[in-house]
Amino acid sequence: MGPDIGDVHEVTAGDCTDCYYIDTGMYDTPEYGAAFIIDDERPAIVETGLGTNHEFLLEALDDLGIDRSDLEVIAVTHIHLDHAGGAGFLAEACPNADVYVPAAGAGLLIDPERLVAGTKAAVGEQWEYYVEPRPLDEERVVEIEDGDVVDLGDHELRVHAAPGHAFHQVVFEDPANDAVFTGDAAGIWVPSTEEIRETSPPSDFHLEQCLEDCETLKSIDPDVLLYTHFGPREVGDDLDRALEEYETVLSEWVVAVETKRAELADDDAVIEHFATSSEMVDVWGEEKATAEAAMNTRGVLGYLDGRD
Repeated sequence: MGPDIGDVHEVTAGDCTDCYYIDTGMYDTPEYGAAFIIDDERPAIVETGLGTNHEFLLEALDDLGIDRSDLEVIAVTHIHLDHAGGAGFLAEACPNADVYVPAAGAGLLIDPERLVAGTKAAVGEQWEYYVEPRPLDEERVVEIEDGDVVDLGDHELRVHAAPGHAFHQVVFEDPANDAVFTGDAAGIWVPSTEEIRETSPPSDFHLEQCLEDCETLKSIDPDVLLYTHFGPREVGDDLDRALEEYETVLSEWVVAVETKRAELADDDAVIEHFATSSEMVDVWGEEKATAEAAMNTRGVLGYLDGRD
């Protein structure tokens, strides 16, 4: 693990205030998975990681002087377990917090058996980095939908649907910080190389809807994008360019998989090709880079099957 994993960092991008992020050490890979804390009248955690290192978030609350009993909001952009896997653990430790979950997926965090099975199928050998999620108490789940607003005090989380990556995904706009918590709607930001990478996991990835989600983000027009993968990025007047870059990356990625499928006529060979030729080995290490590429390839193949 890298030296900064688990440490609390203030978000200083743009004019952000009261916002902090933690590298959760996801998949034992530095700068891959982030969770955020908003220190406001109603303190909030946004995104919860795999659950494996949920204690990092509890320790971050301690470091910021937020009593665990004072945390009121745990919010997730969608129910994929790299975003929502820690929700049950945090809810147990923070007895006065409600968990704000997109309505389309809330039931799968209350009874996560199907979610766990689907995750194991999607992530393959990466499951070793996960932990079985704790089921949420239905009485503490607040279902959220497009247009809802979660009031925190000086800040609020405005909910915008963004279902291209997953049908249950939303993004959260924080107008006071002119920022958006992007979930996976804006791709994977790699701060060490300042590049954007595709994310297209099975089984819900839908290219055209992902492109529509980018248009949603353009219409919100934030100065700062807060990526779960990974960290804050100030875009300012370059927002459209940044999102158009992701649209290009994602579209070209789908074409590459489709072309290789036509060439090899064997889906296993297609997955193997992209898994063994990942450009991210030097950044994430061979194990994570290979697994990520394989998962994203499977997601595109499933999308192509549904499209055709």
